[in-house]
Amino acid sequence: MNVLKIAAFSEGQTGGNPAGVVIGDALPSTAQMQAVAAEVGFSETAFAAPIDGGWRVRYFSPQSEVLFCGHATIALGAALALRHGDGVFALTLNQAEITVEGRREGNVIAAALQSPPTRSAPAAPALVAEALALFGYTPSDLDARIPPAVAHAGANHLVLSLHSRQALSAMRYALEAGRALMQRAELTTIVLVHAESAQRFHTRNPFASGGVYEDPATGAATAALAGYLRDLRWPHGGAIDVVQGEDMGMLSRLHADISPVAGSSVRVSGTARVMAA
Repeated sequence: MNVLKIAAFSEGQTGGNPAGVVIGDALPSTAQMQAVAAEVGFSETAFAAPIDGGWRVRYFSPQSEVLFCGHATIALGAALALRHGDGVFALTLNQAEITVEGRREGNVIAAALQSPPTRSAPAAPALVAEALALFGYTPSDLDARIPPAVAHAGANHLVLSLHSRQALSAMRYALEAGRALMQRAELTTIVLVHAESAQRFHTRNPFASGGVYEDPATGAATAALAGYLRDLRWPHGGAIDVVQGEDMGMLSRLHADISPVAGSSVRVSGTARVMAA
């Protein structure tokens, strides 16, 4: 099985979040896809096969299937552009229909996805308390302008906004405790965010539910965050920029365009680079 390795949301030829991409005539069995994802070891591997008018896509972390993964979708868009030329590609996921576009630009590929529809709701106080304890934070670490919420853009993410960049940089937690919390609360990730300005955010993204301590770039969580900011009537001006992976030494850049229509898709874009085999 030929696995392409592509880092999504890269900073030119560095940084980004590595994803595996497998494109075949048909999808392998669920057991085969899970085994390949575990062997590749990246936070997600995308598997794609042609169907009428587009591509059937499934995503697997090393330990479980994921309903939607943003960075692996960007990586898939780059792979499809390399194979079929620049274009917009229709994707059928387990629970959504989305698109990804890829465009070659020298040594990198520009790619953008349209997320599944978004929604958000205030996070339960008990969940917030447990999450704060997991990371060693207290309520005084939170930025009251962006209250804790469960945000959705194809998967659920707990959003915790921190009032200082230092608190974000200090993030630590126990992987097994994080996995138990996320599985119990049906969360794909937890989004820890610091608002540098109304349109520029720094984020960190623990992904313990998939057996990954932290992702350096997370398109699905960025889409969910953007949708939540829209619901919150945050003064985003129609777009936000997200810097992620700094504290991991894997600088990544994500851009989200936010339409004014409540619940609508978010466009998340960035560049991708092909990694050595």
